[in-house]
Formats: sequence, C-alpha cells, structure tokens
Amino acid sequence: QLFLADAPMRARAYLPADESVSGIGFTRDGTTITYLWSDEDEKRAVWGVPVAGGAPVKLAAVEDANVLSYVFSPDGGTIYLLAAAAPDEIREKEDKAGFDAVVYEEEQHFNRLFSARIGANVDAAPAELTVASHVDSLDIASDGTFLVLTSSPSSLVDDNLMARDPVIYDLASRTARKIDMPGKIGDVEISPDSRQLSLVAGVDVNDPAATTLYLVDVATGSLKPLNEGAPEAVSDTEWMADGRLAAIVDIGVQSILRLYDADGTMLREVDPDGLILSGLDQGGNRLIAAAHSPRHPRELFSFTGTGFERWTTHNPWLSEIDFGAQRAFTYTARDGQQIEGVLVEPVGGAPAGGAPTILDVHGGPEAHESNGWVTNYGGPGQVAAGKGYSVFLPNYRGSTAYGTAFSKAHSGNYTDPEFTDLVDAKRALVEAGITDAARTGITGGSYGGYATAWSSTYASEEFAAGVM
Repeated sequence: QLFLADAPMRARAYLPADESVSGIGFTRDGTTITYLWSDEDEKRAVWGVPVAGGAPVKLAAVEDANVLSYVFSPDGGTIYLLAAAAPDEIREKEDKAGFDAVVYEEEQHFNRLFSARIGANVDAAPAELTVASHVDSLDIASDGTFLVLTSSPSSLVDDNLMARDPVIYDLASRTARKIDMPGKIGDVEISPDSRQLSLVAGVDVNDPAATTLYLVDVATGSLKPLNEGAPEAVSDTEWMADGRLAAIVDIGVQSILRLYDADGTMLREVDPDGLILSGLDQGGNRLIAAAHSPRHPRELFSFTGTGFERWTTHNPWLSEIDFGAQRAFTYTARDGQQIEGVLVEPVGGAPAGGAPTILDVHGGPEAHESNGWVTNYGGPGQVAAGKGYSVFLPNYRGSTAYGTAFSKAHSGNYTDPEFTDLVDAKRALVEAGITDAARTGITGGSYGGYATAWSSTYASEEFAAGVM
C-alpha cells in the first residue's frame, strides 16, 4: 500500500488497498507522487497521482515490457526508463506449442534503457538508448549530463555478483564508460555537484561483500576509500544538498549514522539510540531513515540533526505484547576469537538449568544479524521467546560488520571456523545458564540451511533438532 506521511504519526493511505505499487517517487516539482503499477491488461508502467488529490495518470510506458525503474531529468521534461528485455516471439510460439525448456546460460536477454518525453499524453515511441550490457539500475546527475548505471556482461547470477560495475552514460554523446571495480558493488549515489559518486564495494575480488565506502571521481574513475580495513560495514549512503554525505554504518550488532564532508573527511557520528538503521533517503538537507528495533519492525524516522524522530507506527498492537529480553551476547570461540550475536531470552527469563534454545543461523554467510527486529517468516525471534525458548542469532566468522578480515576468515574452508563457532556458541550459552544443553536446536535458510544440515549430522551430539 502507498501511504503519504505529512508529519509525525500522520501517515494516510493514498491509493486503494488493492493497488499494489512499487518504485515510489515524486516529480521534480513535488506536485505528483509517482510509482510503478500494472493492471491486468497492460505491462507495468510509471503512474502519477497528484499530491493535492485526483485521479492517477499514466506518465510513461514501454509497450512490450514491464518498466523496472525510472528517473526524471532535472527539468522534469524527460523520464528515463529501465525496462525488461523485448519479448522473443519465436520462443513464445515454441512455448505455446509445448517446448517450454529453459537452457541454462543460453538465451540471454538484456534489460533495455529508454528516454520518454513527459507531456499531456504518454510518449508512444520512447527512444531506446543502446547499452551493450545488462543494466539493473539507473540514476541521473543533478546537472542532467549523464546517467549512472550499474551493469554486468550478462544476466547470469555470477556476473551480477562478481562482474557488476558502475557505468557513466553520457547523454550528449550516447556513450558508456565503465568504472572497473575489483570486487562486488552495492549502493551508488551521485554527489549534488555531479563530480563524485559514493560507492559501497568490496576491496578485492575475494572480498565476500560490498561494505567499504569509496568516493569515485566521475571524470577519471579514481577511487578514494574512506573506511577500508575498519571493523564495520557501510550499507547505504545519501548525499545532502549542501554536499555532505550521510552513511549507515553497521558496527557489530548495532548501527550508527556517519556524516562526511565532500572530500571524505568524517564530520561526526550519531548514535540512533538503539535503532537499527536500514535505509536512507533525502530531499534537500532533510534526511529520512527506515529503522527497526527489538520492539518493532521497520518504521519511518526523520533525522533532527541530533537524533531520530519517529513518524509512523504500523503495528500499534505490539504495545500489548510481553517481550523477551533481547541483547548482544559475546563469547570466546575455541581458538580465542571473540564472536558476537543477538540473544533473545524467554519471556520471564531462563529457568534454572537453562531454557530450550534455538540457534537461528543467517544466510550468506556475507551478512550479519543486528540487535533490532529479528522476528519474521523464517526467524522465530520473539514468537519463540513467548513459548519459553531462548533464541540466539550468531554472527559467526564470514559475517559482515566486523571488517573484511573477519568476513574473509572462512575463505577456502566451508566448515571451520564457521560451524565450530556455532557449536562454541551453544556451549557458551549453556555455561552462562541460558541454555539447556540437551534441548538445543538449530535452524536457518540458504547458507544457514547448509549450516543446519552440517550441525544436524556432523555435530548431531550437540543439537537435538534441526530445520533447514
């Protein structure tokens, strides 16, 4: 559902509940809310609804494919569209005739880039911009001279992870220039003077995750790392209108807001007082964050300059729930390495002899757990705490938010030290009186599922149950 927030605790539904939309934005003049939506008969297109109220209007579309994302030119007169690949009419006929096989690594189809004019009617013939790679995101410089794309040589998963790079697309010459990065890339943002990019990326090809923040010179492609080697992970950045750069920095199971000046000098850090920041957006010098905590899922917050003011409460019924105590828990692994995680104790605390315990192992392993909202479809969290269980979410070696050396500590070995860290977590919880040694189970998805399978077989004497 689309909501419009006018002020703290004043968010109202803005479209009918059955219109599931995505890609929320605003036109350049701020008068229209924009979004991606498709009805039953047409492809996904860009729509707009006036902020002051009125009927939705289609703004731009690509006739034969879904629009994936879009940006407006600075003057608001042009919209750039990233659309899915053109349909393959021959394969569609074969599919209808019964040949519906998909041959892996064949039949590659690239997304397409278009520009369309904004006017009284939808541009019936948007112009295609040729890019000889698979583009998966786009943004535009504030001076309107270039787009920043992220692209890879194919649409295959391996290329998307390991060969994805930023691309400067010059709108005057219609030429693309790739910025070669040594490792994975994450969030890319353009500075307000259009001279720099902020880029979250890996330090080399063997870095499991994009967690290091760089400034990139648009003209030369030169890189300036800002936090290389630090025991932390940068996840999201936003440039302010005055040239400051705001960044979410995860440090272990907590997060902070860090502000840099335009040359990369750190200005200050702001402790969000127990919130886990998960996303930033901005308009002018106003910074907005999505954040969660041990007591609520993600909500909308506004940065006041010194802290964060809550703007939404989507689950007021949580005030009626009895929560288990939740905190960081650190233990020492068998080789002396300090390992941290998030512990949720049973409601009312652990009984004498310890509580039945669930180890909830994150996937990746290039990810990490934060001391925020840990209850979801695959995470027992507070639901299990309400049933008398302890739940522990370990940031075993290979996890992010502790520095590149820590996230590389599992390289070349897919069991030790990751899975010995899990066994050592269980033993430390038993020693602390939190866990019943005979009633410890383990669960997880993706790599956490692999960890569960290994723990349930190789280490079956340690775990009474496992659910992949």
